[in-house]
Amino acid sequence: MVKLFGASCVPPCPLLYEDVDLKVYSESDFPNYLPKLNALYDDLFSGGKGFRAKLTQMVAQSLEIPDSTIHLLSQTIEFIHNSSLLHDDLIDRSSLRRGKTAAWLKYTPEYAILAGDYLLARVMVNLSNFGSIPLIQITSQAISDLIEGEWLQDDQVKKKDVTLQQMDRVHLLKTGSLFQWCLRAPFLAAKQEQPEIHQRLTKLGHLLGLLLQRSDDLLDFDIRNHERKNVMGDLQAGYVNSFCAFLFLNKNSEQRQTLMTIHDLAEFQTAYGRAEFTEKQKEFDVINQTLINDYEVALRELADLLPEETRALCEVLKPLPATIYWRELP
Repeated sequence: MVKLFGASCVPPCPLLYEDVDLKVYSESDFPNYLPKLNALYDDLFSGGKGFRAKLTQMVAQSLEIPDSTIHLLSQTIEFIHNSSLLHDDLIDRSSLRRGKTAAWLKYTPEYAILAGDYLLARVMVNLSNFGSIPLIQITSQAISDLIEGEWLQDDQVKKKDVTLQQMDRVHLLKTGSLFQWCLRAPFLAAKQEQPEIHQRLTKLGHLLGLLLQRSDDLLDFDIRNHERKNVMGDLQAGYVNSFCAFLFLNKNSEQRQTLMTIHDLAEFQTAYGRAEFTEKQKEFDVINQTLINDYEVALRELADLLPEETRALCEVLKPLPATIYWRELP
C-alpha cells in the first residue's frame, strides 16, 4: 500500500490541489492475464487527487484502525469513484480524464464499461471477505445512490427549467452518498455502530457533497478557479448546473433558452447583466455559507457523542467545508 499521507502528519485540511500517484491496489488485485485491463487502471488511477481516500484515511487513523483495513477502505472508495468516472466519461462523451485520453476513447467503450463494472465487482468481493455486514450494506446503498443520481442527472440534460432543489437531489445521491461513506465506513470497520453517531456523520457527508458540487459548478463560470478547469463546459454539454439553475431563477423560459446557447463566459455575463451576475454570485455564496454553518453545528453534536479519545477527529474535520467551498489554497 502507498499511503496518501502518514498517520503522524495528518494535514489540517484536504489537499485539494496536490496530485498524487494514487496506487491503492497492487498487481495481485487484478488478474495478470488481463494486461489491457491493468494498463487501463494504471492510466485511470494515476494523477488523481484521491480526495475521498484521503478523507477516509483521516477518519480511520483517528480510530486507530489497522493499516490493512485502512487500505481496504481507501481502495473501496477509490474503486467506486473511479468506476463512476469510467461510466460518466462515456455517457458524457468526455475526451479527457486527468489530462489524458479518456478510457472509452483509448481502450474502446466496451472496455471502459467492463472496467468500471469490474471495479464494483471487486469492491463486493473484497468487502465480503472482510465480513462486516453493516459495511457491505452502506457500500451497496452508496453504489445504488450513485447510479440513481446519474440517471437523474442525465435526464436533466438539455432542460432549461432545472431547479436548484433538483440539482441538490442529484448531488446528494452522487457526491453526498460517497462522502457520508468516507465518514461512516471507518466507524463500521471499527465496529462502532451507534445510530446517533452515524446520523451526524451522514449529515456531515451530505453537506460536504453539496458544498463540493456547488463549488465545482462555480468553477464552470471561472469563479475561484485556481485549478484552471474548463470554463462553460457544462452549458456546452447542455447541462444546467447548480449555480446556473440559481442564475435562472429570475429568468423566463425564453431568456433561459437564449442563455443556454451562449458558451463564452464574457458574452454570457453581458447577456445576463454583469452587475446582476455579480450580485447573484454573492447571494449563492451566502446560501452556501449557511450550509457551512449547518456543518459546524452537526460537528459539535458529533463531538458530544464521541468518546474523548476520538474527539480530536472533529478538529481534523472542521476545516473541510470552508476549504472545499471557498477553494482556499493550502
